[in-house]
Amino acid sequence: MKSGLIALAIAALVLIAPLRAAAATIVVDAGHGGSDPGAVGVNGLYEKHVNLDIAYKLKVLLVRQGYDVVLTRESDEFISLADRVAQTNAANPALFVSVHANSHPNSAVSGSLVLYYDKDYPQPSYPASDAMTALSPESKKLAGLVLQRLVANTGFKDNGLVPSAAYVIRMGQVPSILVETAFLSNAGDAGRLADESVRQRIAKGIAEGIAAYWPASAFPDLIGHWAQEAVMRLKEQGIVKGTGNRYEPDRPVTRAEWLTAADRLFDFGKRIESGKGGKTSVTDATYADLKTSHWAYDTITQAICLGYINGYEDGTVRPDRPITRAEVAVLLERMTSGTGSAPWDGAASFSDVPKGHWAAGAIYRLKRQGILNGVTDKTFAPAKSMTRAEMATMIDRYLTVSGAKPKSDAKSPSHTK
Repeated sequence: MKSGLIALAIAALVLIAPLRAAAATIVVDAGHGGSDPGAVGVNGLYEKHVNLDIAYKLKVLLVRQGYDVVLTRESDEFISLADRVAQTNAANPALFVSVHANSHPNSAVSGSLVLYYDKDYPQPSYPASDAMTALSPESKKLAGLVLQRLVANTGFKDNGLVPSAAYVIRMGQVPSILVETAFLSNAGDAGRLADESVRQRIAKGIAEGIAAYWPASAFPDLIGHWAQEAVMRLKEQGIVKGTGNRYEPDRPVTRAEWLTAADRLFDFGKRIESGKGGKTSVTDATYADLKTSHWAYDTITQAICLGYINGYEDGTVRPDRPITRAEVAVLLERMTSGTGSAPWDGAASFSDVPKGHWAAGAIYRLKRQGILNGVTDKTFAPAKSMTRAEMATMIDRYLTVSGAKPKSDAKSPSHTK
């Protein structure tokens, strides 16, 4: 039984296309193995063999969709629970999915269920990692989507979600679930688990649930982040990009990165062609720190030609310096209404942005439009570096408010961001 299951899976893996460098990583854990057979079916089927075959099938499906997949075991070997978690943490994945088959003293019990750690149902004797406690809502969401798709693909009975303190789903660092595919103690379920086509449908259901929760192109470091939805919308439109498969949402955005995102939104080249530029060219001798070798040179020089940015008094433009929240407000206005730092005659609701502040007009006009918010109700933090998450949220709000459409041929310099 074992050799047939493994051979089929390995043969399928040979056909997998090369992985994309920026793919989200999923750790797939085939439960039990080696000296630990897991449950033994009423038909003599070993759980460890079923788990591994489904894990291989799941890997094939996920890789075809663009994910990077790490298996905690690739053969019939024993791996401790702690080692499985250690492997997972080392892989720095987006998600962890453990595959199992179930057993029950009552042979009439059948169907599928999914386990996850829930902070609202703690078990004092089995404390979870801080990360898993915080990620309980995400693990539950993943569990629900996987169970939904699994049941839809197989017709197994839906036994629901189960809060659990199982080691592999309470000690990791990413959303984690344990899938109990069906009951080997039930004759009907065991017979279906012995069917290769059913195991394929199980894998398909799990893969669909994973994709519904976290698309292959998503950034793992955005899971549960407050800016997740805004970033993903902009990523789909080609306005923001990541570094490898990370977005680094809380890192300050540089002047070059901000201008690159703005170019993808407003198409600087097209604006220059239409005669909006004030300068015809910029040489690398004009600004001491702007060289033609810089990854964003073309975008920055176009921004200079359009009058969006100017150099500093020392003859630099500081492309790799973090940009402040006040600077972004002024730049966005220059690129849209053109008013930029025009005076503000209204109320100054932020204690740190008085009417006479050089960026007050841009900040308050964008606030009135619902595009910019303060860091608190009373403060804006104008001199604070804008983060990549804040940048994405601001652009997302601008698109919603204005109804603007980004250019379709978004630039993709190898460096960016």
